[in-house]
Amino acid sequence: MLDKLPTEQRNPKTMDIDTKSIKEILEIMNREDYTVPQTVQKEIPSIEKAVHRTVRSFKSNGRLIYIGAGTSGRLGVLDASECPPTFGVSSEMVKGLISGGMEAITKAKEGAEDSEIMAKQDLTEINLTENDTVIGIAASGRTPYVKGGLSYAKEIGASTVSISNNKNSEIGKIAEIAIEAETGPEVITGSTRLKAGTAQKLILNMISTASMIGVGKVYENLMVDLQPTNKKLVDRSKRIIVEATQVDYATAENYLQKANNSVKTAIVMILLNCNFEEATQHLDQAEGFIRKTN
Repeated sequence: MLDKLPTEQRNPKTMDIDTKSIKEILEIMNREDYTVPQTVQKEIPSIEKAVHRTVRSFKSNGRLIYIGAGTSGRLGVLDASECPPTFGVSSEMVKGLISGGMEAITKAKEGAEDSEIMAKQDLTEINLTENDTVIGIAASGRTPYVKGGLSYAKEIGASTVSISNNKNSEIGKIAEIAIEAETGPEVITGSTRLKAGTAQKLILNMISTASMIGVGKVYENLMVDLQPTNKKLVDRSKRIIVEATQVDYATAENYLQKANNSVKTAIVMILLNCNFEEATQHLDQAEGFIRKTN
């Protein structure tokens, strides 16, 4: 029952928020937001399990697939869309599905979340396999679209993870791994784009980032598979090479050209004093991990 969920309760600390000054409103919201990281911290053991499943999928040529509705779905699509430029991966490796389709990202289609069958159709269309990891996101933990998607994924044999903001959630009972960051009543009753959405964003950041580190997309704390697709990213690519190898900027620029704009390959060429072909071979043998090429 929706009205029994903590995320749907009225927050006793904000009952008179409509009488407050703008500054007071902002201070109240900020105080409430302070509670979110602590809530997420409690779920790290479950988040860790989700990352291990995701890394396993990546190493088996599988994918990370987010499914959600409304704000939850948009956050999944956002995280997926940021992985290719950040980590140099295919847009197929991390996918975000939202109930109502991509139009729902900018235009709310709240009714679409009530269909369990639609999620199965969406997952079938992208050829879901047992090598994939499906993460269902729903603040309430009971969204039919997400429930349907997780149930179908489980049927197929894919790894299943749920992210919700209420304990003992319905989607948590379906998924193999349940992440339940209970963020409690919102500043505005039921507006789960606030604390619940913030918690979800933090968790998605953790899962995708840690998983990419787990497959060699980061060296030290540098985005070494960054794709230099605009002027800013070209400059960042050169600075990453400088930081990783301690060469000067001009040398970094020269090696980036020699490496066909591959930051990671340029770094290995410098560190091992080798040519492009040799660096590529070293990286293949090291499964993409720069540290393992030494």
